[in-house]
Amino acid sequence: MSGNSIRGRMLASTVLGGLMLIGAEPAMAQASETGASEVGEIVVTGSRIRRAETTTDAPVTVLDAQTLTDRGFIQAGQAINELTANMPQFSMAAGSGSAAGNGQQFPNLFGLGAGRTLTLVNGRRFVTTSAGAGAGAGAGERVVDTNTIPTGLIQRVDISQAGGAAVYGSDAIAGVVNYILKQDFEGLEFDAQYGISSRDDYPQYSMRATAGRNFLDDRANVAMNVEWSKTRPLYDYDRPRSNLGRVTISNPRNTGPADGIPGVTENLNTRFVSFNANGVLFNPGPPFASSIYRVNGVPQQFNAAGTGLVPYDIGNLLNNAVPPFTSGGDGNPYQELAALYAGVERWSGTVIGHYDITDRVKLSGELLFARVETRDPYGNQASNTVLNNAASGAGAISISRTNPYLSPAVLAVIGPAGAPLSLSKWWSDLLPTREQNYQTDTVRALVSLDGDFDLGDRNFYWSLSFSHAEADGRIRGYGVYTARFNNAINAVRNAQGQIVCGINADATTANDDLACAPINPFGVGNVSPEARLYATTQIGQDYLNTQDDFLATFGGDLFTLPAGKMKFSLAYEHREEKAKFVPLQSMQRGLVGSQVPTLASGGAYNTDELSGELLVPVLGGDFSLPFARTVELNGAYRYVDNSIAGKEDVWGVGGRWEVVRGFALRASRSRNFRAPNLDQLFAPQRTVLANSGNDPCDADRIAGGPNPAVRLANCQALFAANPGYGPLATFQNQSENFSRALVTSGGNPDLRNEISKTWTYGFVFQPSFIPGLTIVADRVEVDLKDGLSAFTPQSFMATCYDSAPQPADICATFTRDADGNTATARSTTFNAGRITFRGEVYNINYTFPIGRYFDDRDLGELELNLEATRIEKYEISVTGVDRTRVDNTSSTPDFGPSPDLSMRLDARYRKGPFRFSYSMNYLSPVKQTYTSTIEDTPTPTIKENIRHNVSASYDYLNYTFRAGVTNLTDEEPSFPTRNYGDILGRRYFVGLRASF
Repeated sequence: MSGNSIRGRMLASTVLGGLMLIGAEPAMAQASETGASEVGEIVVTGSRIRRAETTTDAPVTVLDAQTLTDRGFIQAGQAINELTANMPQFSMAAGSGSAAGNGQQFPNLFGLGAGRTLTLVNGRRFVTTSAGAGAGAGAGERVVDTNTIPTGLIQRVDISQAGGAAVYGSDAIAGVVNYILKQDFEGLEFDAQYGISSRDDYPQYSMRATAGRNFLDDRANVAMNVEWSKTRPLYDYDRPRSNLGRVTISNPRNTGPADGIPGVTENLNTRFVSFNANGVLFNPGPPFASSIYRVNGVPQQFNAAGTGLVPYDIGNLLNNAVPPFTSGGDGNPYQELAALYAGVERWSGTVIGHYDITDRVKLSGELLFARVETRDPYGNQASNTVLNNAASGAGAISISRTNPYLSPAVLAVIGPAGAPLSLSKWWSDLLPTREQNYQTDTVRALVSLDGDFDLGDRNFYWSLSFSHAEADGRIRGYGVYTARFNNAINAVRNAQGQIVCGINADATTANDDLACAPINPFGVGNVSPEARLYATTQIGQDYLNTQDDFLATFGGDLFTLPAGKMKFSLAYEHREEKAKFVPLQSMQRGLVGSQVPTLASGGAYNTDELSGELLVPVLGGDFSLPFARTVELNGAYRYVDNSIAGKEDVWGVGGRWEVVRGFALRASRSRNFRAPNLDQLFAPQRTVLANSGNDPCDADRIAGGPNPAVRLANCQALFAANPGYGPLATFQNQSENFSRALVTSGGNPDLRNEISKTWTYGFVFQPSFIPGLTIVADRVEVDLKDGLSAFTPQSFMATCYDSAPQPADICATFTRDADGNTATARSTTFNAGRITFRGEVYNINYTFPIGRYFDDRDLGELELNLEATRIEKYEISVTGVDRTRVDNTSSTPDFGPSPDLSMRLDARYRKGPFRFSYSMNYLSPVKQTYTSTIEDTPTPTIKENIRHNVSASYDYLNYTFRAGVTNLTDEEPSFPTRNYGDILGRRYFVGLRASF
């Protein structure tokens, strides 16, 4: 087979409502048996062996470019989020007060974790774009942002589900997403689209231009694509569900574990009673509402001008929990903690080309540049409240009655002397901006040489490629310069009566000639520009991920068996990965927060990997048996030598058995792995004051855990050895609710590979008596051990006290003070996790001309497709000791919702220049957690969620007009979640494409 004979040949496949399904024996392949032209051999994702049919032993789904156009998607991640086997990833805040994030999106097949889905471009690896530990979505994972992929050059996206490490190497545990770019684009194409929500917000802009041409007698082609898109941020106030300000708090009506009354209750319009932007005065004591300074029994706050005290409406206080939430009142709104959606702006420029040196040798190249900028408007916050430990530099402000900014009216109320007072305040005017900005520039250059040759009656093909790629990122925001803030807040009057800082000069840092400017903390808008400049500093980090990858493959026909040709493929890959993380000087010098330095760090590894595949036809053609029309077996093996993680052997075996024409069984078994990435190995070590999470030895937890008797015995031994901790029966670790533990986070250079074993088995049914119908079903089973788990202090403590015997190395990661509270702790990646996944994927497609049922009149063609993923069991363990079922839940830790059943129904109609598409997304009812009952949550069951989308397009001359509505019925996420469904609501889009 010559190089020209395969160049530009499209994948033979069945189109499934905008999807193409590999694994079905397509109509084109069937036609070849009746005299139609032979289908050329191609490489299908999941194997490097070229095959004459698009038949695989494991499930592979393919998105075509038309899908993105029909649905108005402006980047590939939106289309991937529609797959029922993918857990959608959004640049959205979770509603827990965490930031909206860096706007990056990543495939996450089966919800097993984004780092366990490998991303390829044209079958080759791509540099990771994630920003390192603690720096937004995808932190600590080796992931590729879908924003970097050039939408205008996508030919299709192959999604190989479950496994693939024997063929592609590390990370292919849940599967592989392979972006296939157009290789022979010719012409000129302009595309523009605009979208807006029904609430007249969240505009989406997109423009691109694609140009390409053949030359040198069609032996060469060069194509270029330039595109831009933009979305703007959204706030919690912008959507009804997020604007509820909903949290759960302990329920004062609860009388016991079996009274039918939830232990927690919903709190709406949530406010923090302890602070607001004006400033709330507190007496000495715990940070409860009862400690707020009162005049004649009425709580007080500063007025907005900061010149006087006015009554402070506490709101409806249901309990005195910490943090003390109220419903309504003058406290700071919960919606102020984080934005709902970050805004994302992306640019991409790509050049691809090839030149046929001879009829059998081709030189190809790719050059890509992508910039992704994200704006999280509430990414940073400045607060000095009674909820913070003073040692963190963010504690409540001690108020001296001699403070010159205190007005005579205030002094007349609080008096010239008395018990110390403190100001608890949420600063809205201290930072120059609350925005956290992320920018990632990705550059990738690749050159490859491909060819084939004949030896006797056998054909062999080969490929050599080298790529260099870099992801250069920066994170920027503003934080409070702790020492300077303390200087500025200590204001006095000098001899001339002017208000100045209490120090004569700022000697806190070397080479600092910026004069101290005093801060007026009372009211809103009273921080001067000079004080803001003095007391704040830029925070963030720069990072650089670098990848060099050399790949050589060789394959072809070994020899001919009675059932067909035995085929093979060999590959050698050498890859070098580097990463460096450079915090800004303010963080390296420890100027912000707890004033502990964050040091620059970096690291590198290289890996040499050898792999081989073999495809053996056992039965087929003239050599077949009844009920065994074709039988083929395949195997794959990969040897890995990683300079840090060490050596690994991974493999995969599979087979396909066509029982009768149109019905085939298939199965695969594989051993897969994921090597620790550079973020997990070398992320900067940073120590901050933070809370330590739940303590297993707290009085209300000593009877819990995976083995309550073990936990109780270990905690009893701890308290017996440390009588100063007090009685175990009443112990409460104060570091749970207050930022008083020194928590060190960062990489772990002692990590090793995590390993999974995967089964897939299923069938493909294409009945000849119903032309155009395809039914596919596959079972997927994954068992993972030594998982690369993100261990928090809570994880380390749980492992320590829930294990027998107690692991000394784990228990040594945290210490306690004289009262038993957590004093120091660790947060890092650790080899301990386990995952058990059981489920199925289904696809039913029926494509037919409508006229078939109406006297063969030309009434157009209709495609109907139903895609579904069912999760039977999904059990995770972060520590290796615990076991948590997360299937049928809306809140899988770190991975998002995990419904028992998710489905998508597509209907696509075509007639001449007109196209119409309809899709429905369905999520089954779930529980909030696997064990939720009315005793522990007011809404234990989350209702099903159904959304509808419609779009249409029309071709006229060289133009295509399109329009559509996403979430036609404006369906909210199922209550009370913000992610079990589509919180953006109804959205419209219009677009125009011009082709020349």
